[in-house]
Amino acid sequence: MADLRITILYAVLVAVFQNIFGFALALLLERDTLLNRIARAAFFIPVIMSALAVGYVFQAVLEPKGAVNSLISFILGRPVEIPWLYNTSWTIVVVSVIHAWKWMGLAMLIFLAGLKTIDGEVLEAARIDGASWFQTLRTIRFPLLAPAITFNVATSLLGSMNSFDIVQATTQGGPGGTTELLNIYIVRAFGQGLFAQATAMSLVLFILVMALAFPLIWSLRRREQIL
Repeated sequence: MADLRITILYAVLVAVFQNIFGFALALLLERDTLLNRIARAAFFIPVIMSALAVGYVFQAVLEPKGAVNSLISFILGRPVEIPWLYNTSWTIVVVSVIHAWKWMGLAMLIFLAGLKTIDGEVLEAARIDGASWFQTLRTIRFPLLAPAITFNVATSLLGSMNSFDIVQATTQGGPGGTTELLNIYIVRAFGQGLFAQATAMSLVLFILVMALAFPLIWSLRRREQIL
């Protein structure tokens, strides 16, 4: 049951980070300039990269003597060895951020597509009436992004529940099993010849995904209709 709880926590964290990062990038890169086009392409590159490759790269740079700690040590002027991938308290957050980083480019494009469909005359009328940028975002743009939000939340949440590659490459389920997702457990059980347990957990994962998918999509679609 610990693997089930970890999988749900991981999926929620990934969905939150991926959509926050993607939405922020969409707002920052909304204007159709040459620089923004280049930036969009750069942020989309991780999406088409191998998840294992992304995991191994971050596993290397987040080592205690890796590039990230070396940079922090240089800035602070003293040795720093933060155990990014070896702490039982926050490693699952670090790995979920890595997962979100890989896929935030896709979320960004979906949000950008949603922003482009909003009628500019509606936004102009709101500005003439004295609405600030934040008020326009909160009362007009964000509600009209409901279809994009539905797609991004559903795909990020359900996709991360089936995650394996990034976690396997970075932590292999450690430290102390704190990042052992159901897929990690299933593969390990098959490797140890525990076929009955692995098959049972595969069924549990399938039921869990289905149990979350239909209510989630239904509630988000209902929200679209209300808005």
